[in-house]
Amino acid sequence: MSTSSPLDPSAAPDPAAHGEHGGHPNFTLTGFVIFLLSESVIFLAFFSGYTALKLSATAWLPSGVEGLEWQTPLINSVVLVSSSGTIALAEWFKHRGSLWGFRAFWLLTMAMGAYFLLGQAQEWRSLSFGFTDGTFGGTFYLLTGFHGLHVATGILLMALMLLKSFLPGNYDGGEQGVVATSLFWHFVDVIWILLFLLLYVWR
Repeated sequence: MSTSSPLDPSAAPDPAAHGEHGGHPNFTLTGFVIFLLSESVIFLAFFSGYTALKLSATAWLPSGVEGLEWQTPLINSVVLVSSSGTIALAEWFKHRGSLWGFRAFWLLTMAMGAYFLLGQAQEWRSLSFGFTDGTFGGTFYLLTGFHGLHVATGILLMALMLLKSFLPGNYDGGEQGVVATSLFWHFVDVIWILLFLLLYVWR
């Protein structure tokens, strides 16, 4: 009966089995979480600036504007926030080995994000003020536009992960890109909840 030697390469631990590449720890997700924290700081700075400007302004809304219509943005918000549930279901199906279930709910999440962007574009077209109409106009378009850019980025990341799911064996050992994209999408949803309260609820 043969025994493997400690010097036998076949007996060496597989770095991939321990989340390592080339003998070094894999810090991909850790780095991505740090990236999300840095994005949080940027949005926090925007929120703080908006609050300070509004509290110190004598006339906040542009001339002739009494307030924002919130019913349609509320529907768009419900769709976007609900997409956190569909992307979680997509991950659940992937963990259970159902790639078609993963693809279906992943694609549904992308469609919900696109619906939100379309609704935001329609809202922009219907507004009676522009980016240069006072401090409110500038901050409103800056905040919603910057968030919309993140939504578009999330949809692009999901499209890439969806395409990768069709590569044979690509998701057999799990996929950190899916986890990172899902975290990014949840982040985008949470930021929008705060933005909706700041822009539409706070009168």
